[in-house]
Amino acid sequence: MIKLTNIPVTTLPGVGPERAMHLSELGITTVFDLLTYYPFRYDDYQVTNPVDAPHEERVTFQGIIAGAPSIRWYGKKQSRLTVKLEVDGIPITVIWFNQHFLKSKLTNGLPIMVTGKWDREKLQIIGDRTFLSKNEQQLHQDQLEPVYSVTSKIRVAWLRKLIYEAFKEYGNQIEEVLPETLRTKYRLIPRAKAMYLLHFPKDMKDGHQARRAIVYEELFLYECRLMWSRLQDRKETKGITREIPKDKLQLMLQSLDFPLTGAQQRVVDEICSDLESPHQMNRLLQGDVGSGKTVVAAIALYANYLSGYQGALMVPTEILADQHATSLKTLLKPLGLQVVTLTGNMTAANRREVLGQIQMGLADIIVGTHALIQEKVIYRKLGLVITDEQHRFGVKQRASLREKGEAPDVLMMTATPIPRTLAISVYGEMDISIIDEMPAGREPITTYWVKKEAWERIIKFVAKECQNGRQAYIICPLIEESEKLDLANAVELFEQVTLELSPIRVGLLHGRMSSLEKEEIMGLYEQNDVQVLISTTVIEVGVNVPNATVMVIYDADRFGLAQLHQLRGRVGRGGGASTCVLVANPKSETGKERMEIMTETTDGFVISERDLQMRGPGDFLGVKQSGLPEFRLADLTRDEHILEVARTDAKEILHSQEGITEEEYQVLLTKLQTEELMLD
Repeated sequence: MIKLTNIPVTTLPGVGPERAMHLSELGITTVFDLLTYYPFRYDDYQVTNPVDAPHEERVTFQGIIAGAPSIRWYGKKQSRLTVKLEVDGIPITVIWFNQHFLKSKLTNGLPIMVTGKWDREKLQIIGDRTFLSKNEQQLHQDQLEPVYSVTSKIRVAWLRKLIYEAFKEYGNQIEEVLPETLRTKYRLIPRAKAMYLLHFPKDMKDGHQARRAIVYEELFLYECRLMWSRLQDRKETKGITREIPKDKLQLMLQSLDFPLTGAQQRVVDEICSDLESPHQMNRLLQGDVGSGKTVVAAIALYANYLSGYQGALMVPTEILADQHATSLKTLLKPLGLQVVTLTGNMTAANRREVLGQIQMGLADIIVGTHALIQEKVIYRKLGLVITDEQHRFGVKQRASLREKGEAPDVLMMTATPIPRTLAISVYGEMDISIIDEMPAGREPITTYWVKKEAWERIIKFVAKECQNGRQAYIICPLIEESEKLDLANAVELFEQVTLELSPIRVGLLHGRMSSLEKEEIMGLYEQNDVQVLISTTVIEVGVNVPNATVMVIYDADRFGLAQLHQLRGRVGRGGGASTCVLVANPKSETGKERMEIMTETTDGFVISERDLQMRGPGDFLGVKQSGLPEFRLADLTRDEHILEVARTDAKEILHSQEGITEEEYQVLLTKLQTEELMLD
């Protein structure tokens, strides 16, 4: 049987070179592309009667014209055409605007079907779609009309006809992929029938059944591919076999100034189990802002050290590298570990010294930016690679660090919580650990949304906190004034706030400063020599100044939810009460909604779910770097439950000893073995 993915769409009647080019703009080059080019919605033209029709909704009536039409002109181009229509014995008025050409066709006694907005009180409908016929039976068109995304060069009617012809010619060649056991278990209609009904449903029940079958199939096959790939990797890639002296690790845990939360202990156990496994660890660690991921990373690095290996921690900014290095030295230096930092702003002599320490194995923990993956960096015995805020690095950058050792274990960390739906889809080939418990003593940050007119009150509040020995951040979106965007800018705001808060010391930090300038201003802020820091989002991730209790975000509606949550997480790190003030006059409903969400919850996982609902998966992760599959029908936000079920089914089948070898799974097995990702 010829694969439908190999049959060009030009084999269908009426598709010459020009039309083939227009179809290719829609992503349609093969018959399979055409058959799976599903409509994105259906217009419902199911006939109802005036008694049941909801007020001010779009409805469809069928009746008999009762009287002569009348037309009224407004100028030369605007017109209003009306006629009486009898529908199930009820007289109503039909009005058409600027459709004067219908007047000559509206004869008394003619059956008509009209769709439009219904005014129940006035018994009138504003028509926007009309069918006329001398034979009432001919009015029964399709009650559901699919709506496709097309360009100006492709007419929907022609596309539907072409899809119909494709089903006539090739519909019997659509291969069933799902095992019969699963189709029976969930009462799923056959694949070919489901694909056809998505284009030509008789009613909504048809459409629902068809969508359910295809969505489950898409998600099941995707999860199978992820798990199959992971199983093959485990067979082919052997990790480091090591033994961690648990007594020494336990002594380190007992030396901490605080007990681990239950969630932290659970994650530590998962990581240590991975480190001792003969398979390479590939784990994603999610934890909300302030949940204690750094401590978990330190424990993982120490466990790796105890088994005789070096560890590397790669972070996106030099500020964050310095902070992590300081934290790790505090925790690990007393235990005899040598922690070094490698960033792009080091002097040549200092860099040579650190590179030598890494190569000779004198450096146990190496913290740095992407400088860690440069060619001249040679590790003596790299056993564990950790990337913090992993989404800020490209896939190649993360892979480059892994390649510095021989199958080192990999731990990726993020403080940007990813909803479970996305996590199991995008990171399905990874194990996922979640720290979903905050350390004891951390008070929730109180968040307020105020208008810009309240600025004077905000400044007074900041001044009061500083006079009480505390510190504050004031964040704005731009560095310098922009003619195109009416947003606060850091330079201007710095000058303004310096005057308003005098004699309180105010500092300025932004991305265009040199590394040394950033380091200097952060040093002053950490020592409380600068009490208020005006900054752009350069401080978004990882900056840790426990004495800071106020976060003011100017033009807050211009930031995304995840970014606002990260910025808010820069305060409340010292155990005392902290406040976040969102300053915004949002013009859009979306902007207002973001402000309301931020004042309602401080839970990063709740915020990420709302963010996903508002933006969709591609925008949530960043379209170019999302790693999301391009499903033809499935929607990760709407079909979360089906995804969970499909994942469970895929896991049960692929992890069973004999299940995948049974005859009914042979088509699926062949597809997986030949890596046919788009199944025809």
